[in-house]
Amino acid sequence: MRILSVLVVAGALFGCSALPGDGPAAINITSQDVEESAKAGDYTVVVLEATNIDLVKAYRPLAFANQFHGVGSGGSSSLLGVGDTLVVTIWEASPDGLFSSGGGGSSQIPSVVDENGSIFIPYAGSVRAAGLSIEGLRQSIQKKLIGKAVEPQVLVSLKDKLSTTAVVVGDVAKPGVYPLPLRNTRLLDLVAQAGGSREATYETVVTLKRGNRAGTTRLEDLIDYPENNVLISPSDNILLSHRPRTFSAFGAVKDNQLVPFRTKTVTMAEALATVGGLRDDRADANGVFLFRYEDAALVRKLKPALDQKLSGQTAVPMVYKLSLRDPQGFFLAQNFEMRDKDIIYVSNHPTAELGKFLQIIAPLISNYSTVQRIYD
Repeated sequence: MRILSVLVVAGALFGCSALPGDGPAAINITSQDVEESAKAGDYTVVVLEATNIDLVKAYRPLAFANQFHGVGSGGSSSLLGVGDTLVVTIWEASPDGLFSSGGGGSSQIPSVVDENGSIFIPYAGSVRAAGLSIEGLRQSIQKKLIGKAVEPQVLVSLKDKLSTTAVVVGDVAKPGVYPLPLRNTRLLDLVAQAGGSREATYETVVTLKRGNRAGTTRLEDLIDYPENNVLISPSDNILLSHRPRTFSAFGAVKDNQLVPFRTKTVTMAEALATVGGLRDDRADANGVFLFRYEDAALVRKLKPALDQKLSGQTAVPMVYKLSLRDPQGFFLAQNFEMRDKDIIYVSNHPTAELGKFLQIIAPLISNYSTVQRIYD
């Protein structure tokens, strides 16, 4: 009778879900009202299928590009400014002229636009340069030399546009201040000038700071999605950081841990294999979940019914559910790619609670049997 009482009490605890667990069971997550969860801002559940995996793979993450769309001039000004370095070449018709030298009939005069916005040209004096185009400065110098030089002809060449620069720092080969040429310069152009990333592109993060705006993206996303390769504006600050990608695994897997990406791409199947796969004695093969934040634009494609409810949101908590009871699930896991900071959770099978229950009552049964043998 005593052992029966122990079983009844322990069974009541077991039935009331009083036993500890690693996390929610599959039935608890799938029973959530998806629409209400999204409305409350909690999370959205999507069952992995071939169609929605294709949508995820085809999606172009352009949040970085949108952050800087229409913000900034997109390149260096064509007008000269303080700090610009120039080369002024002057020709004269007479070999005996002021600027004739070495029989070439010309002289080259290196110049820098000073803090007052001017350059100095012999016999022409101080010439205003800041705010003028190269052609405007050329005409201004030539006009001032008329009557002093013999039929002067002037050419102005821009050497370095130091009045408009951008800064590149961090994990690059050659950090520093880089002048922006007159042509439009894109983010990858400047990263290349700085010698490129010192680490693998898929482990490097680019942060662009422009005024009070800042955006971050993976370096490889500038190549994979050209729209993210935005135009650089004067005074932009660019930081490259080595940030290896990781994912976490919890629940009924053989090894709960934080796992770094070893290659550029890691599939869900590879991620599960890395942590030893599902535990045979506990795992519910129908309850494999992946947690991540997705762009609201992608969630609208996956769940069109949530379009209005996601208004104003940029990132939405998403739960992808996969069943490995169906052989098709293994093919889906092989095609679904992991991302940085993903969380994999494998729920316990309901019968696993019985195993925990038996572990709890085993000492009680053993002690009871020992006492009975003593009295017998």
